Amino acid sequence: MATPLYQAKAEFFRTLGHPVRIRVLELLSERDHAVHELLAAIAVEPSNLSQQLAVLRRAGLVRQSREGGQVVYSVSVPEVRELLVVARRILVGVLDEQSALKQELTPGSAA
Repeated sequence: MATPLYQAKAEFFRTLGHPVRIRVLELLSERDHAVHELLAAIAVEPSNLSQQLAVLRRAGLVRQSREGGQVVYSVSVPEVRELLVVARRILVGVLDEQSALKQELTPGSAA
């Protein structure tokens, strides 16, 4: 039996549901990075980064290659960058709405 699309989407979003994974995808959307570069850019233990990279690899969102003695990661699905940009727009819109509501609820405002 095939997995319903809504379940596949939920699993996809669960895969994205970790701050380290999001940060890795943000960095890799800019350019390929060696593991040591990712470690320098993300405040996380090497074992934790390795686990998160494995999750992203299993999901097919990143791929690894060897360049010299380094393991280099890259985004395997270019649309990931678009998804991250859209997520940022959504968050900005939500925060704008919350800010407007907060203004209305603040004592002394014109509402």
